[in-house]
Amino acid sequence: MYTLARQLLFKLSPETSHDLSLDLIGAGGRLGLNGLLCKAPAKMPVTVMGLDFPNPVGLAAGLDKNGAAIDGFAQLGFGFVEIGTITPRPQPGNPKPRIFRLPEAEAIINRMGFNNLGVDHLLARVAAAQYKGVLGINIGKNFDTPVERAVDDYLICLDKVYVHASYVTVNVSSPNTPGLRSLQFGDSLKQLLADLATRRAELALRHGKHVPLAIKIAPDMTDEETAQVAQALIETGMDAVIATNTTLSRVGVEGMEHGDEAGGLSGAPVRDKSTHTVKMLAAELAGRLPIIAVGGITEGKHAAEKIAAGASLVQLYSGFIYKGPALIRESVDAIAALR
Repeated sequence: MYTLARQLLFKLSPETSHDLSLDLIGAGGRLGLNGLLCKAPAKMPVTVMGLDFPNPVGLAAGLDKNGAAIDGFAQLGFGFVEIGTITPRPQPGNPKPRIFRLPEAEAIINRMGFNNLGVDHLLARVAAAQYKGVLGINIGKNFDTPVERAVDDYLICLDKVYVHASYVTVNVSSPNTPGLRSLQFGDSLKQLLADLATRRAELALRHGKHVPLAIKIAPDMTDEETAQVAQALIETGMDAVIATNTTLSRVGVEGMEHGDEAGGLSGAPVRDKSTHTVKMLAAELAGRLPIIAVGGITEGKHAAEKIAAGASLVQLYSGFIYKGPALIRESVDAIAALR
């Protein structure tokens, strides 16, 4: 069924297809129909960050930036759902076209630029959802906020989403917001994380609830840079790291139509870079905080490879677009086979 649906959706422009798919998944969720579309994955409970997940396969941020289809995605069998990236103020993102399919590589290039309706709109959608499972909210900065003031935007979002999120992801690795990736390095990263940790401690006291903080990083760092990030995460008391965001590399899509478009490349070509980053993090972290792996999972065995590399959870994005809901169950089954 999904193969036919994908054939029809892929006749539309990528962004139109994305918007229509969100509408359909959201409508199915409201009607309680999505669970009928695919066989539910096996129960495979796991506890990570102090949170209980029914299975270790989640939806990555980016597919549902505004929380429009939370119930719909949950009904498809995801063990957790991450929405966003959200910013304090609404913003349109970059000019269209800004999403490009590379089907021969099972890849996507996007330069969306954190297009979203703002944190207040997202929270209204969260309040309207029936979903009671693990919900991650991914936060970022507005494009016109200077990088040196980026922490202000992250703190605004953290304040607002704190009581509504199971965990909060800090996105410092999108390649589509100028200067954002500079926050991953050196003193900039340490100061940002320290400020977030301080605010989180204040919020935990105020609300009587500890909400884990995860940091999402890029796959394009050197091993030395990855090791430095790992140490910064440990020193500042972060709860998890998400590896990885999209890549600026074009290895694997050379000469393909749209292969030279600007933006972040996701899907199969980023798989090895992402898995390598997971391995480097696992060696440096030595179990002191968990890794959530995302990048290039287009078959169940790729999810199992991420777990074998040291991840505790995985997330799907481009692979879900190409393979549909069946990839969730396939990934859970492949991970279960490791145990």
